[in-house]
Amino acid sequence: GGAKRGRIMPQSLVRVTPGLCYDVSFTSRHKDKPLFTRLPRWVEVGAFLLAFLAGSVNAVGLLGFSHQSVSHLTGTTSLLGLALADLALTQAGHLLLTLISFLAGAALSGVLIPSSALKLGRHYGFSLLIEAALLVMAMLTLQQGSDLGVYLASMACGLQNAMVTTYSGSIIRTTHLSGIFTDLGIMLGNRLRGVPINGRRLLLFLLLIGGFVCGGLVGTLLFRGLHFNALIMPAGLAVFLAVVYCGGMRGGIDEGSGILPGGFAALSRAGPARTGPPRQG
Repeated sequence: GGAKRGRIMPQSLVRVTPGLCYDVSFTSRHKDKPLFTRLPRWVEVGAFLLAFLAGSVNAVGLLGFSHQSVSHLTGTTSLLGLALADLALTQAGHLLLTLISFLAGAALSGVLIPSSALKLGRHYGFSLLIEAALLVMAMLTLQQGSDLGVYLASMACGLQNAMVTTYSGSIIRTTHLSGIFTDLGIMLGNRLRGVPINGRRLLLFLLLIGGFVCGGLVGTLLFRGLHFNALIMPAGLAVFLAVVYCGGMRGGIDEGSGILPGGFAALSRAGPARTGPPRQG
């Protein structure tokens, strides 16, 4: 009754969804510990491989899609502006569909992974399998000379980028590097001011850059020999990552410190939040 309604939750607990609470006092206890140092150790390996995947897809795009990138949209958006200025409406429509396809892939990720909180499960593995299927369909349609393949490849990249953004709380981008180079420059500038460099953060940035470059190298070599069949390599890599992820889930992946996006730590998922005053002692 009224007495129950008057009880309040402990200040360190905040309910965000039914059965899921976060310990907001975690950030005060660990406010001086950088978020990157608290991410699971396997994040670096996954980030490198996903950047490698995106780099290879983008290399195929640049070589086979009239020098058009599909893993990021800045250049495509600029080309859209140029096409509109020249009244090249067919080209403008093609570029617009490429942008919309990337957006659709990101939206699909939002449907598959509705929560922004890190929760290990098979959603990420399933998303990787869908990405692989999109890349295979892109390969098949491009072999027929259809622009649909460009849109499918762009959708696959949008799905991957949004999936990893959701997974890591908008920290890691694997399909483009502008933000990574920006953060790296800020880090180096701060170092000149005497601020120590976070070694793990630096390593992650270098792995993302290296993965994208290596993916571009391998994608280029494969395209020269296999043409659009080169997309089978990133599709296979996506399947491999999905299998490894799902297999790790069955074996119980170590969540490391259990860090969630925004720097929060999961406190409980079993049942409703406790109410009443905090226990003493």
